[in-house]
Amino acid sequence: MTTSGIAAVYLTTRNWGKAARFMQSLGYEADFTTDHNSGLFRNGQGPSVFVAEVPHEEPDTRLVLSVPDAEAVHFGSDAEVVTEFEDTHFGTREMVVRDPDGRLWTLQAAPADPA
Repeated sequence: MTTSGIAAVYLTTRNWGKAARFMQSLGYEADFTTDHNSGLFRNGQGPSVFVAEVPHEEPDTRLVLSVPDAEAVHFGSDAEVVTEFEDTHFGTREMVVRDPDGRLWTLQAAPADPA
């Protein structure tokens, strides 16, 4: 299995408004926002940044790696699968794994072909 690189950075925040203004001060533009305090920001052709308000948790950062084929993803004992690939409400499939140092990584693939 290989990845296609970083697709996005996923950030959680305790304050959506402040985080959104901060991203804009860095030159990112809102690609879309939701009615539940989250949104996607872009700056040029680089990875997007998705920010979601989670007020009762410690803010977190996670890299989202693109994988061309979800069926080709297999891990040995070097990673713990936290969640298997699942369809998301925004049209992709995602899996979460924990690396040997305890960091969480999200792997993102295209949706499964309907049978």
